[in-house]
Amino acid sequence: MTETTVGIGGAAEGTDMVLNIGPQHPSTHGVLRLRLILDGERISHAEPVIGYMHRGAEKLFEARDYRQIIMLANRHDWLSAFSNELGVVIAVERMLGMEVPERAVWTRTLLAELNRVLNHLMFLGSYPLELGGITPVFYAFREREELQNILEEVSGGRMHYMFNRVGGLKEDLPNGWLGRAREAVADVRSRMDVFDRLVLGNEIFRGRTRGVGVLTPQTVHAYGVSGPIARASGVDFDLRRDEPYLAYGELQDTLNVATRTEGDCLARFECLLEQTHNSLDLADACLDRIAELPPGPINQRLPKVLKAPEGHTYAWTENPLGINGYYLVSKGDKTPYRLKLRSASYNNIQALTELLPGTLVADMVAILGSMFFVVGDIDK
Repeated sequence: MTETTVGIGGAAEGTDMVLNIGPQHPSTHGVLRLRLILDGERISHAEPVIGYMHRGAEKLFEARDYRQIIMLANRHDWLSAFSNELGVVIAVERMLGMEVPERAVWTRTLLAELNRVLNHLMFLGSYPLELGGITPVFYAFREREELQNILEEVSGGRMHYMFNRVGGLKEDLPNGWLGRAREAVADVRSRMDVFDRLVLGNEIFRGRTRGVGVLTPQTVHAYGVSGPIARASGVDFDLRRDEPYLAYGELQDTLNVATRTEGDCLARFECLLEQTHNSLDLADACLDRIAELPPGPINQRLPKVLKAPEGHTYAWTENPLGINGYYLVSKGDKTPYRLKLRSASYNNIQALTELLPGTLVADMVAILGSMFFVVGDIDK
């Protein structure tokens, strides 16, 4: 009996293909680079490559005084500028042992929730766009414009508000602003059902997201993932409820933390949408309370040169994209000795190394978009 071996050339060999997504790819929300190793159409390894937008914010904090660092802090997540400022001023106020006026506390809470809605509306519009649906982004920007006009009227800024100050806020609310804010919140709420019908009711959108990119609770804990992404995987943690700051302790009846157990792209989108609805309710509750408050100061008088006493503290806030932490070390000078920033997107995006392997290239954009990140928040 004779055996004949027939050579089939290179087709017998398995070759891995390295594919770079970014750093200028439209679906990466900026200059994020993904280095993928493919086995056919399936991803076998994924590595997020970051740092293309790094500007050394933490080092710059050490060369600015406590008033100036607010400007630096509101820029890393440019969709959540007001919330970014909050963490810094709360940390400095804690170091100083400073009591913030009640009017400022409630106004901060209101503006933080309006900023949360602005952030979420951007992703509620851009995520369907990445999956081929162009219409939702027009609706999202219509609602964003209405709320941005309100925030611009009160602070003078459209994206970088610079309205927080150590000890309170820059100035009191303009005459008639509460009424205009209430109308804007009501208008946006009345049109939010478009995302339920147009996006969640779309069978193509559901087909592209259901069961895709499942993030397990174990991976959430291992990588420190937080915010709506973590809650979509069943990790029910929200600082506004579990460790209240600002006026959230008095808003527990209104606060509803959206959670899901599926952990897929669809669950993440549903959590974001449900959280947007709840933020509008929280904004209404804040407007009601501010209207009841007697006239009073909106900030504390500060010395010309503000120095924090020697020591250290850690402040964390529930930012729109997840937990932001600020570790402040002071040597008693007018500038921080060290200010370490823990940003939500930095931790959240690391989970892609676990999430992408085993999935198809076609699902990569769907998974990446559902991580709801801002590149500046990763690179700082």
